[in-house]
Amino acid sequence: MSEANKNTSEPGLGQTIKEDIHEDSLFKNFYRDIKELKEFYISTEKKKKLEKMNPFKRVFFLTLWILKSMILKLTPTRRLLLLIGVILIIISGSFSVSFADADLRISMGRALLGGAIVVVVLMLELKDKLLARDELEAGRKVQQALMPEQNPYLEGWSVWLYSRSANEVCGDLVDYLHINDERTGILMADVAGKGLNAALLTAKLQATIRALAPDYDAISLVTKVNNIFYRENLRNIFASLIYFEIRKGSNSIKLVNAGHYPSYHCRGNQIKESGKGDIALGLMKDAVYKEVVSEIEPGDVILAYSDGVTEARNHKGEFYGNARLSNLLCSLAGKSANEIGNEVVKAIDKFIGDVRLHDDLSIIVLKKQ
Repeated sequence: MSEANKNTSEPGLGQTIKEDIHEDSLFKNFYRDIKELKEFYISTEKKKKLEKMNPFKRVFFLTLWILKSMILKLTPTRRLLLLIGVILIIISGSFSVSFADADLRISMGRALLGGAIVVVVLMLELKDKLLARDELEAGRKVQQALMPEQNPYLEGWSVWLYSRSANEVCGDLVDYLHINDERTGILMADVAGKGLNAALLTAKLQATIRALAPDYDAISLVTKVNNIFYRENLRNIFASLIYFEIRKGSNSIKLVNAGHYPSYHCRGNQIKESGKGDIALGLMKDAVYKEVVSEIEPGDVILAYSDGVTEARNHKGEFYGNARLSNLLCSLAGKSANEIGNEVVKAIDKFIGDVRLHDDLSIIVLKKQ
């Protein structure tokens, strides 16, 4: 067998199972999967009911409600097949099938046939999941290709850009726009929702901003983008946006905030927020936005973040919160933008532990040199 064929051949089943057994995080992953089953299948109302039950009753109803929700999410054909399979497993005994004009008789256990039907349904569901995952993986690669480099060069500044999706594709947008030799735009946006829907709107938002940025100043750009988003989007979909504009040789930075979290401006041990933003994109036609101009000194740090940062939760359900973030930023002010960003991400990962991210996590760090 050629070297190329060896590299592309499927791994052996026995070896794969052996590696799975020796996986250090096997039980942690199983525990996390069980918690995610509860989050996905159980409504908030039912979660409140479970809290009032004793442990044995809670396990019984949790299992019952998960199975019910799972069955209801199947297609009608698969739902009927699954129910038939379960019934055959429950009914003991065997049955025989005779073929006319042939001396052939087949005997089969009902439980075996029921199990085979259940396996077929599982295989069909797995097939759908793998197809969807492949498509989402392709979308994720496109998103990554459209992302700017993590440390773009900007004269007089140290820049660090970061985005991590909670799922396969991201509803957050972090972008760097070299508009011309004098102007640079840096932005963060967060489209409401998760998954493919949010990712598609994020791509549309990015394309719109990149197309319009060379022809508009910061306020006019955000106003124009808002009107386009309002005109072409569903009314229950909106996006927050924070947009920075930096001019070459300037000791100031312009900021327009459309419904996003306030950014932090850190100078030494002093830290302040940029103030509450205006209305988010897509909610109101001809919305009015204001521009904030901040004077910047060497060593100053600007940090913008998505809600996935402060709302990151640990296994107790506690939020990382603004207090932890601001205190950490003050302690890191003497470091480079790259070091600050990595330390923030490291602190969040340590805080959440084995818990999966509930929302996309995005960070911009700008440091004046």
